[in-house]
Amino acid sequence: MSDVRKERREFTRVTLDLPIAIHQGADKWSQRLVDISLSGVSTDQPDVWDAQYNEPFTLVITLEDGSELELHAYLQHVEAERLGFTVRHVDRENIEPLMELLGQHMDMTTLAEELSLLD
Repeated sequence: MSDVRKERREFTRVTLDLPIAIHQGADKWSQRLVDISLSGVSTDQPDVWDAQYNEPFTLVITLEDGSELELHAYLQHVEAERLGFTVRHVDRENIEPLMELLGQHMDMTTLAEELSLLD
């Protein structure tokens, strides 16, 4: 089930419950996706969270069809048992799956407008 929210944020956040693996160096945490946008991801917080906050993370989201979406991000905030990540770069292999995922849950005109903000 998904929900679409547009608050004070620049990009529409789509609420999705999907498995996500958070990687940093040799560490890995298996969590649940809370929401996603073109510029960020929120997850639930692991019971034991001992990451290096100033170092980059690789987020691997397992999509409903079993394929994976890989995003490179930095931790933005930790609050209310959630982790908020800012996506700094989406490579060519992952932009199409990200756009498809968001396009399944939001208006395509809005998605195109938001994509133009990234340029």
